[in-house]
Amino acid sequence: MSQLTVVKIGGNVIDNPDALKRFLTAFATLPGDKILVHGGGKIATQVAEKLGVQTTMINGRRITDRPMLDVVVMVYGGLVNKQIVARLQALDVNAIGLTGADASTILAKKRPVKDIDYGFAGDIVEVDSGQIRFFLRQSLTPVYAPLTYDAEGTLLNTNADTMASAIAVDMSHHDAVTLVYCFEKKGVLAKPDDDNSVIPELTPTLYAEHKTAGTINKGMIPKLDNAFSALEKGVSRVIICHADELAQAVQQSAGTVLKK
Repeated sequence: MSQLTVVKIGGNVIDNPDALKRFLTAFATLPGDKILVHGGGKIATQVAEKLGVQTTMINGRRITDRPMLDVVVMVYGGLVNKQIVARLQALDVNAIGLTGADASTILAKKRPVKDIDYGFAGDIVEVDSGQIRFFLRQSLTPVYAPLTYDAEGTLLNTNADTMASAIAVDMSHHDAVTLVYCFEKKGVLAKPDDDNSVIPELTPTLYAEHKTAGTINKGMIPKLDNAFSALEKGVSRVIICHADELAQAVQQSAGTVLKK
């Protein structure tokens, strides 16, 4: 099996031009095939304000009504995605900017309304790993914006962590996949206020203990749930690390490595 690295970069790094430049420079040096999935950051909120579109967040998640859908498609699939692609080209990475709709690679469905109506939010149904593998065989590096589409042809706003996990799981049928979540912390922290309290290895048992104690909470829980699910479904390695430590983390000398 060939080696593949799937990297997800968080919105806080997208929002910081210097941090993004450092991250993309490190991403460009990763050996072998690689895929980048990026979040949206605060740019969509800023553009929405300029356009007079109201932003509504519940539990840290964006409510994507029709006007906001237009904004996130423009910002995530256009401005952010193409800026990343252009910068990777300058680093000699032949990147191709994509959404799930492109080449029908990630089909989703509109999230059903339960307690909260998230609007045009997409839950992933299927990933076409064969088509993604075709891009890789052409020496292209896919760069995915956090957008998918449904069977009716509607674009959907989709959680980037979930997208990265779904791509990694489906690609693991072809490849030995390392999934890396990069963000602004050095890994999973034993003490949320101490950036140096990185947990080097995290098992499901240890994860449960930290959740019970409250040291792992809030937004880290869905990220880790996605990560452990990916391991169970065939991904070889999952790493959570600081965006500045991507290269070291892939060599297992930084960040938190998840184990079954």
